[in-house]
Amino acid sequence: MLQAPEKFQMFIANRFEPGLSGEQVPVLNPSTGAVFAQIPRGNAADIDRAVRAARAAFDGEGCAQGPWGRTTATERGRLLMKLSEAVLRDQELLALLEARDCGKPLKQARADALALARYFEFYAGAADKLHGQTLPYQNGFTVMTIREPHGVTGHIIPWNYPMQIFGRSVGASLAVGNACVVKPAEDACLSLLHVARLAAEVGLPPGALNIVTGLGSEAGQALSDHPGIDHISFTGSPETGRRVSQSAAAHYCPVTLELGGKSPQLVFADADLDAAVPVLVNAIIQNAGQTCSAGSRVLVEASLHERLLERLAAQFERLRAGPAEQDLDLGPLVNRKQQQRVWDFLSDAQGSGIGFAAQGSVIETAPEAGFYQAPVLLDNVPAEHRLAQEEIFGPVLAVTRFRDEQEALRIANGTDYGLVAGVWTREGARQFRLARQLRAGQVFINNYGAGGGVELPFGGTGKSGHGREKGFEALYGFTQLKTVALRHD
Repeated sequence: MLQAPEKFQMFIANRFEPGLSGEQVPVLNPSTGAVFAQIPRGNAADIDRAVRAARAAFDGEGCAQGPWGRTTATERGRLLMKLSEAVLRDQELLALLEARDCGKPLKQARADALALARYFEFYAGAADKLHGQTLPYQNGFTVMTIREPHGVTGHIIPWNYPMQIFGRSVGASLAVGNACVVKPAEDACLSLLHVARLAAEVGLPPGALNIVTGLGSEAGQALSDHPGIDHISFTGSPETGRRVSQSAAAHYCPVTLELGGKSPQLVFADADLDAAVPVLVNAIIQNAGQTCSAGSRVLVEASLHERLLERLAAQFERLRAGPAEQDLDLGPLVNRKQQQRVWDFLSDAQGSGIGFAAQGSVIETAPEAGFYQAPVLLDNVPAEHRLAQEEIFGPVLAVTRFRDEQEALRIANGTDYGLVAGVWTREGARQFRLARQLRAGQVFINNYGAGGGVELPFGGTGKSGHGREKGFEALYGFTQLKTVALRHD
């Protein structure tokens, strides 16, 4: 007998409640393709309820601030530390929720739960250390700057890393005193609903954190349209990011956008291949390639091409994809739409005569209805081809040769994106030249990703978006600067 899908509720003012419409959105397990849960199909009225709760928590009534608005920075830090500890306590449950919801292997989901706890820990420690300045000015004046929260911030969270992206945006926003309204992706939100439960458990006042589930075109659109939102953090596709920006601009709301990338890794003839090859492979298969910062292009110096390709191919042929609970190299893609997108790119590669240098496998016992894609290594991909220009968001690595440093730089910077870049070379001067000249928000030399780097500011240029999250820098984006000039003579 089939088990009925579990029904979840949205979280507003520290209470789990159904959506006002009573409608539900089915949640599929990517490993099996089967519906295992339902979430409320939130709408504009639900978003309005959440925003009102957040405003009450921040603004209160009349001249009195709300309970969250008057919480001191020190106490905010203590609450975030308690939330970090609660996440650590429930890390296995959170990992199981995320693995089933997203399809990622358990080891990746566990790493995400630990990263979430680390984000809360980091921002807990930073909450009371965001200082203003005193500015030299005319005699008889004392001038100072003060960092203040925006008020109510909106957070549109994607499906690929719900816990991590929640931690880096909501954690920073709460630390500086904003109340938050979160719209997670309909494909993956169950771990965040549990985090909301933990937030109430540790003592965040009602309205400080609110989560409205539903479709992006409905609840997400309503959030970016709402005049009660003072700042929006969005992570997702460039097309949706543009719509969010346009909606927010109607009520002069600032937006932080992280919109993906087509990130290159430049491998020169003097590179340490023993160190580089495992990183090059992991950078494209992590989360089945569904990572904004995935190293989806390998640019290799021509004299090293054959040797590097041989070693990459050997690694790819050993890779296996399967259900999340099998904890293999990679799990399924998140849904059928994403699977079809990857298939379309691979069909284009075949039609263009681009060589399949190697391919991993999907294990034979993987459910046929799951959304699987074996990792693929493509060789001699022209720099102008869409496979080297557009974000595939799947486990597909494109290899392109270059003759010299100038051509490598031209190819690396030759897309509309500018999120992350990697450089593999032992030559010190080249390392610094390329670090300066690569168009990217993060550049990694002889490494890639630096182990996640909660402390490292993250964001891009061009089609990859603008603004920075992660690290201390994120706190500036979630605050506004006020200048106070006091005349005293």
